[in-house]
Amino acid sequence: MIKILFVCHGNICRSTMAEFVLKDMVAARGMADEFSIASAATSTEEIGNPVHPGTQRMLREHSIGGFQAKRARQLTRADYDGYDLIIGMDEANIRNMNRMLGGDPDGKIHKLLEFAGSVRDVADPWYTRDFDAAWRDVLEGCQKMLASLMNQ
Repeated sequence: MIKILFVCHGNICRSTMAEFVLKDMVAARGMADEFSIASAATSTEEIGNPVHPGTQRMLREHSIGGFQAKRARQLTRADYDGYDLIIGMDEANIRNMNRMLGGDPDGKIHKLLEFAGSVRDVADPWYTRDFDAAWRDVLEGCQKMLASLMNQ
């Protein structure tokens, strides 16, 4: 089983979007039982809150469900041992993840768009209000990450 944890600042927009996009992708390929996919926050600001309405809208527009019971949670040091890949959405996430997890001795921490050959961040729609742009970035990153995993 491949265990993937997506991480962003609050765990209500980007990381949650990536969690449910990737879950949908692996389910569509009949591989849901081969993956464990979740998401978390680096901050405590949104802990316990549901998925942001903008992210909910994007997921619904693309016929992706399952997110209704999702509540934001914070990344813990134990997550490092529990996941094979820990995927941040931007440079600030990566810095905070390294600090919170005590570094990355096993090379598990990556930025999502690395898989698409880019150093760009997934812009935070909390600030930009551009959930369409976040969707495009998350979709591309998840598609390329899944392709990379399937080629290993």
